Amino acid sequence: MDSGLPDEKVRWVFARPCEGIRAVAEEVSQPGYLIKLCGQVDELLAILPAGWRIVSESWIMAGPGTALEAPLPPGYRLSVKGDGPVTLAEIEAPDGTLAARGYAAENEQVFIVDRIRTQTAHQRLGLGRALMTALCKARQDDARPEILTATDEGRLLYLSLGWRVLSPYVTAELAP
Repeated sequence: MDSGLPDEKVRWVFARPCEGIRAVAEEVSQPGYLIKLCGQVDELLAILPAGWRIVSESWIMAGPGTALEAPLPPGYRLSVKGDGPVTLAEIEAPDGTLAARGYAAENEQVFIVDRIRTQTAHQRLGLGRALMTALCKARQDDARPEILTATDEGRLLYLSLGWRVLSPYVTAELAP
């Protein structure tokens, strides 16, 4: 997938270890091209050629299929905007600054929640829960499975919302 992000030009995602990972890695000649695997660090390192390093470890999770209710703290405002298959949810703080943001995307097969972020000054107020509620309510087809990638900290939030861990998820990049 061509992501075009400042620190990520392209990513390849593999559901399991395979020789295709090595073939892709041997073609990469600069950082910013990420290989991601649903699996363990040692599984990915065993396949990659020399010069690659692990840049993150996280979790693939599946949603419960139902959105919970999550009220906002007083003074915070939620906005939800759809643009085709992508939904953006943002929470504005009482002072007008961005307190939290998250995205979701849906296609014929899956509903993906992505990039849930709460600014440090606004953490532990239930904003992540409110974002997840808003985004999951935007799902058009309740039969489509919900998935996301979670950090260790995010995993705790999602577990409390009824999500379950499917697999560890590891990311590697060619070392600079």
